[in-house]
Amino acid sequence: MLQKVIISNYTTAGGELINSIPLTYEVFGKPLYSAPIVLVNHALTGNSTVCGKDGWWNGLIGKEKLIDTSRYTVLSFNIPGNGYDGLEDNLIQNHQIFNARDIATIFSIGLEILNIERLYAVIGGSVGGGIAWEMAALKPSLIENLIPIATDWKSTDWLKANCLVQEQILLNSNNPIHDARLHAMLIYRSPSSFQQKFNRSYNDEKDMFNIESWLFHHGEKLKKRFTIAAYKELNHILANIDITLGRGDFLDVVRNIESNIHIVSVNSDMFFTAAEDTLTFQELKKVKENSTHSIIDSVHGHDAFLIEFEQLSKLLKDVF
Repeated sequence: MLQKVIISNYTTAGGELINSIPLTYEVFGKPLYSAPIVLVNHALTGNSTVCGKDGWWNGLIGKEKLIDTSRYTVLSFNIPGNGYDGLEDNLIQNHQIFNARDIATIFSIGLEILNIERLYAVIGGSVGGGIAWEMAALKPSLIENLIPIATDWKSTDWLKANCLVQEQILLNSNNPIHDARLHAMLIYRSPSSFQQKFNRSYNDEKDMFNIESWLFHHGEKLKKRFTIAAYKELNHILANIDITLGRGDFLDVVRNIESNIHIVSVNSDMFFTAAEDTLTFQELKKVKENSTHSIIDSVHGHDAFLIEFEQLSKLLKDVF
């Protein structure tokens, strides 16, 4: 069930005052305050329905799954403006109003309103993982286990470049959500994933290759459930992750984070690369012994965190 708290008089990182921000959330598993709490941060087109009917991470979260809802309280906020509560047009007049640190701050205020002082874990993939990094930097003692998956503590040049292309499509296309999604699927998957799935097969009925039909299908599917205001805002947040901004260098920030940090990469991810995470882990080990780096072996690229549930469950079983 969707629930709501109100964040009052919030000043963004860019200095803009917002009088009222509705922050919606859902709770799964054990009731709040009765069990360890796992906060799940959703990805760009995701939402707070992380498990159960229509749950987008059902392979990972649920009864007798990795994050067992008979043992944990699972909490998930909607990024304000993502449209899941139908309120994004009232809030987001400027799609560049929030960066990832703003969302981390808003989530942290939401936790304070709910009287939650400690989280057993924060887990998130893609932009949700970037927000998890930002929360740990913002509140170094809040999270026992920080689990950023297929993500980074910063928006790299490559990430920013792809987000710029996404934004230009959203601003200039006659069919913006559909067309932006076509481009996005190319960076969410990999050439090997496409080859394995389609192998140049042809759809005689539609008179096109199956890869083309599949891309058009995903464009239409997202257009039906996502608004352009939400897409532009979330894309901007994705392009603006940086836990070091105004705080010093990476080691200055992470040496203060008390969490156990469990980085999970995908070896075929062309969006948030495993190579970049490897460099992060090499630096992280200099100041934090309580950190690990695991790699999902998959052809499916960035989207493997939404596909390879068996591997992900094995890699994180010691945490949960």
